[in-house]
Amino acid sequence: MSADGGRPGSDPLDRLAAALGVAAEYRTDRGRQVAVPRDTLVAVLASFGVDASTPAAAEAALAAHGAARAARLVPPCVVVKGPGGPRPALPDGARAEVVCADGRVRAYEGPLPVGRHTLTVERAGLRDAAVLLVAPERLAPAPYSWGFLAQSYFLLSRRSWGMGDLGDLTDLVSWAGRDLGADFVQLGPLHAMEPGPLPDPSPYRPSSRRFPDPMHVRVEAVPEFAYLPDEPRRRVRELAARAAALNASVLSGDALIRREEVRELKHRALREVYEVPRGPGREAAFAAYVAREGSDLTDFATWCALADVRGPSWRSWPAALRDPRSAAVAEARHVLSGEVDFHRWLAWITDEQLAGAQRAAREAGMPIGLVHDLAVGVAPEGADAWALRHCLAEGMSVGAPPDDFNPLGQDWGQPPWRPDALAAEGYRPFAALLRAGLRHAGALRVDHVMGLFRLWWVPEGRPPSEGTYVRYDGDAMLAVLTAEAEAAGAFVIGEDLGTVEPRVRAELAARNIVGTAVQRFEYEGGSEGRLGPLPPERWRENCMATLTTHDLPSTAAWLSGEHVDLRASLGLLTRPEEAEKAEAAEERDGWMAELERLGLLPDPAGEVAALHTYLCLTPARMIGVWLPDVTGDRRPQNLPGTAAVHPNWCLPMSDERGRPVSVEELTGAPLVHHLARTFGKRSEAHRVTIEERHGKPGSC
Repeated sequence: MSADGGRPGSDPLDRLAAALGVAAEYRTDRGRQVAVPRDTLVAVLASFGVDASTPAAAEAALAAHGAARAARLVPPCVVVKGPGGPRPALPDGARAEVVCADGRVRAYEGPLPVGRHTLTVERAGLRDAAVLLVAPERLAPAPYSWGFLAQSYFLLSRRSWGMGDLGDLTDLVSWAGRDLGADFVQLGPLHAMEPGPLPDPSPYRPSSRRFPDPMHVRVEAVPEFAYLPDEPRRRVRELAARAAALNASVLSGDALIRREEVRELKHRALREVYEVPRGPGREAAFAAYVAREGSDLTDFATWCALADVRGPSWRSWPAALRDPRSAAVAEARHVLSGEVDFHRWLAWITDEQLAGAQRAAREAGMPIGLVHDLAVGVAPEGADAWALRHCLAEGMSVGAPPDDFNPLGQDWGQPPWRPDALAAEGYRPFAALLRAGLRHAGALRVDHVMGLFRLWWVPEGRPPSEGTYVRYDGDAMLAVLTAEAEAAGAFVIGEDLGTVEPRVRAELAARNIVGTAVQRFEYEGGSEGRLGPLPPERWRENCMATLTTHDLPSTAAWLSGEHVDLRASLGLLTRPEEAEKAEAAEERDGWMAELERLGLLPDPAGEVAALHTYLCLTPARMIGVWLPDVTGDRRPQNLPGTAAVHPNWCLPMSDERGRPVSVEELTGAPLVHHLARTFGKRSEAHRVTIEERHGKPGSC
């Protein structure tokens, strides 16, 4: 063993792991060096298709890896930072040319447009091709703005079918933009969920990140709904009546949001609407959508059709159906062609309504509009895990190492990207996810953005503490991310909370990717040192500042200390309840003292208003308001690790008494109008400052 607890660098297993970006040791959030178990390294390398089970096997694999690299003139993927940025060196005597995305041929050394191109290199009769990714130097800076953070499912109106839908979202953005002057609404993921029972209804564990879930569709807003014949219309009315009763029970507080029931009712209704003949214009629009989405849509719709017949766990299907490129799958697609077309259509109408919501936001004056959310991974039995299995690590799960937040570590149950397979594909699968998320958005939030650089892999059957970090080509991942954002005219918000490598935030900031700052983590000395609240002027500028998130207590619960009571009632405390309560009170009192120091208390509108005013004193470009905070909601939408004992992701937005608040009632919440006036003054101050610096729009 080496002095720091790691294994000697001459160990072939360690050298092989290093060559493939797998950490043989890592540093904890407290700075302690930890050696990764050998069995973990062997298992992780096996998921790369590499045998490292013995020293001899590791040596042979290392030699094969080196020989494969030496045989290439250029790596499978080459990254250039900026259109005029420096080019990676080529072998001596090599000739190179670039075929750009538009088909034009350009010199490797000259200016290149942002995007994905093909690099061809020749030397001494050998010829190699690679994907060439040209990234923008940086994205345009995010505008000074404010808006709401919400989960779409809890935005119920009196017209909902038991959970919020895209019609409710359209109403929200139209009102928030016109009446409040809000600039954006940031949503949780709208990704497609697994069909059938949902033991974990988290939107962050989807079946597919590539396509949205038709559960979010407003049935009555599908154009063909108006042309239902009498008998199908009667059946749909019966389904709508059942949905109305379900919706009323949720809004009355008698029931939780029940996605399975909502999905069943909507799918049955939408199948009736699907049977209505489409006019030529609509038929052409559908065909154009299918052509644009190509094989990705075909794979997704095929998986959905097979899941309807054989169940959603594709690993239990016959072996021939587990490979999306097999002859058996092609035959099944032919046999189930009607069902495949139905699922293509569901994806299309959902996409149409997403486009409508973003259009409504812009028409209401929102400069940003919708901010969509890209989850960190997918369910192991879902559509993406089936269609992209060649790019995902078999037998591995994404998670987090032990830390102060969770001393046992975390296993999120999602297969990670294989970095070698992504590079071999030229990062096309990753680009497709980003393009889909950005299509109807002014910005994209990337959950756990540190995962673009490294992820914690946990071998199947092992505890999270026995995982290790696997490194990705951060330059390539950021090149794809920023190129797709620039092409969409959007910007990116990176969720960079938790343990972050020092260089990561610098890399993100250099590209104008907006970070995330949450009041409860902003302390002098960091969230670990906690030497007192960080003065507002010391906050980052290029960030979205918020009081809380969907994974944290609401502000009302934090102020009252109820979040400790809830965790105590569920047996989640790791220390005596009195100690937890004392620490929570000390934290709250420290922030109240900071508000008093700044003259923000007393505030006639209350402490929640004062805390939001505090955010206005920071230089943060964006301020996000957790929507349940304006209604006084005291219940957390998600209490991590409690799926069996707490109704995570199933609660409607409520008031301080736990009574659900509909979208219609939200418009009368006094605090929302108070905050709109507060943020409006900040926005006006920033506008005046910018005009003083740069002149009014149109001036010289």
